[in-house]
Amino acid sequence: MNSIGNVVATLFQSRGDSEYGGEGVSQREHALQAALLAQHAGANEALVAAALLHDIGHLLHDLPDDAPEQSIDDVHENRAAAWLTRHFGPHVTEPVRLHVAAKRYLCAVDPDYLNELSPPSVTSLRLQGGPMSASEIAQFRTSSHYSSALRLRRWDDAAKVPSLVTPSVEEFVELLDRVAISEPPVPLAAHDKTNEELRNELP
Repeated sequence: MNSIGNVVATLFQSRGDSEYGGEGVSQREHALQAALLAQHAGANEALVAAALLHDIGHLLHDLPDDAPEQSIDDVHENRAAAWLTRHFGPHVTEPVRLHVAAKRYLCAVDPDYLNELSPPSVTSLRLQGGPMSASEIAQFRTSSHYSSALRLRRWDDAAKVPSLVTPSVEEFVELLDRVAISEPPVPLAAHDKTNEELRNELP
């Protein structure tokens, strides 16, 4: 029986070349860059796994690559979290589930954040509900995983560099299998670097 790491690698092999929302990178490239940023930031293995897997929901449906331009929200964060819950605990699944909410949160609390978003991300923001309301902000902060989701969001925003050299998905298989067995319950502080600072950390 294939391990979850091998299942993920096979999924990226078969569907990872699809376009990542008009950003100039593929789904695979985006995922690997996010995971690399998480490693460079010293994240634990559970959060590195979440960074690699945060957009896997885009690979679990047959909607067109330009679905956002057609005003279709694929709710990829919920699709991903539901699929991952069969294999991983909340230190992986909750940052994944909350990474879209984290974008909406940052748009509401950080005046500069919205200006940092790429045009495709602004398009998807409108479909995802726009900046959070005060009550939504308060609710988001009640999650014990919200700070991890904020870190993941920043890596997500920065992981859009065309032709960047990264490790392969196969190099993360053993990490995914370890995390699937046992997650480290390590609290993580919010990451406050800008998207540009994060991009500059990439080799």
